[in-house]
Amino acid sequence: MFVTGLVLAAGGSMRLGEAKQLLPYRGRTLLDATLDMARACGFDQLLVTLGGSAQAVRQSVNLDGTHAVENRDFSSGCGSSIATAVGATAARADGLVLLLGDQPGVRAADVRRLIREAADTPLGVCRYTRSVPLERSTGTERVSGGLGHPFWFRRDVFGDLAALHGDKAVWKLLHSGAYPVTEVDVDGEIPVDVDTRADYERLLADDRAVR
Repeated sequence: MFVTGLVLAAGGSMRLGEAKQLLPYRGRTLLDATLDMARACGFDQLLVTLGGSAQAVRQSVNLDGTHAVENRDFSSGCGSSIATAVGATAARADGLVLLLGDQPGVRAADVRRLIREAADTPLGVCRYTRSVPLERSTGTERVSGGLGHPFWFRRDVFGDLAALHGDKAVWKLLHSGAYPVTEVDVDGEIPVDVDTRADYERLLADDRAVR
């Protein structure tokens, strides 16, 4: 298969008050960390959408190996970024994996698993689960942490992606019932995505905890 990766990084960071793409993380920027993870996925094509702080991102972030797609309508929500990027997707692409530019904790191995297990269905999404101890027992049980990115979209969904608008549009498509959806179990909590200062502090705290 020919698979395109799409990293959404066009947001204006209104809730944070500064460009979250450029926040320090592991000695580089938050977006650098996410793009490094995306490169490790082995995509045949890697797109990244820019919008808010686009010039600063181009100056500060290593975009090697990516094709940057600028979305001038970024303030209307991530739906416009996805719609804009679909037009830059390679004609031979069999599907697209959607990643968030502010979610560096996604694991490349889980992305590859999503592609492998969801490739034969129009939509795929990760269902994060974790093991928790049972009370008064030495055993554990699996508890769902919920659905989260990354998403998989087969080529036959591209027409709907090109028509997206507004925020949370991709979730509305996922839950619309228009297409079968494959849920792929992924071990762990949903990786933190940074929308607020509290999210950023949690991301840093989680990173310190695993080091």
